[in-house]
Amino acid sequence: MFDQVVFAGGGNRCWWQAGFWDVVQPELKLRPRVITSISAGAATACMLYTNHSEWVMDYYSHVLRDNSKNAYWGNLLRSESVFPHYRIYRQALLDIYGDRFQTLKAAPEIRIGVSHLPRWLGARSAVAAGLIAYNIEKYVRKKLHPTLGQALGFHPEFVKAQECATVEDLADLILQSSSTPPFTPILRRQGRPVLDGGMVDNVPVGALDASPGLVLVMVTRVYPRPQMFMVEHGEHGKHRDQRRVYVQPSRKVPISSWDYTSPALMRPAYDLGRADGEQFLMRLPDVLSAAAQH
Repeated sequence: MFDQVVFAGGGNRCWWQAGFWDVVQPELKLRPRVITSISAGAATACMLYTNHSEWVMDYYSHVLRDNSKNAYWGNLLRSESVFPHYRIYRQALLDIYGDRFQTLKAAPEIRIGVSHLPRWLGARSAVAAGLIAYNIEKYVRKKLHPTLGQALGFHPEFVKAQECATVEDLADLILQSSSTPPFTPILRRQGRPVLDGGMVDNVPVGALDASPGLVLVMVTRVYPRPQMFMVEHGEHGKHRDQRRVYVQPSRKVPISSWDYTSPALMRPAYDLGRADGEQFLMRLPDVLSAAAQH
């Protein structure tokens, strides 16, 4: 049914996507040709084609059981990393994909986005500017598809997961797509500093093919829009034959993006996705029918 799918970023909130997908995919027998993704949305998309959500939730419960803080300020005195996220996240990606890495060859083409920095700014200045723009878009403008990052000169690059030769390469690519100082260091791709793909657009519809058909767009934040809505897309003046079905959580996902101290909250986030997936299946025929009448 859906030829292409979008996994927005959102850190731990992407557990909502996993729950939603685990209900909707088998019911609709989804076999998308292309997936576009950002940050933890990319990690989730790859997980869904290499492992099982239940196993991964158990994994995080185990590895995070002794992590009591999101910041260890005492590490400043020892010249060690204050934030444990990068170390835990990278090892988790290696463990989750691990021996199943080769199964990605049979998965849809998964496009993973990173943001390249403006050429007129140094790395540190670009990080500061990007984070300010990101938070203005998130908390003030609340735009579904932000524009400030691109206006500043951030520009995207999308790399196929299947182009990664090893699981280490894939882990590095996802971390580059998730690069959000101070939780991660400033990461580099082919020698160039990059930031979280969400600096350009956290809902990466720009990486979709322009082909006609239905697109499923899963966001992880609650926007001032209907929970489920459709956008027709096409070049100005031409028949708009690509229809994008957006779905967002029915309420705020009950876990913070970078909280590595509360693995028990992954389950409620996942369960909310499952519940919203059930509602989506019930409402989808009416949405498609209404769109067909226009």
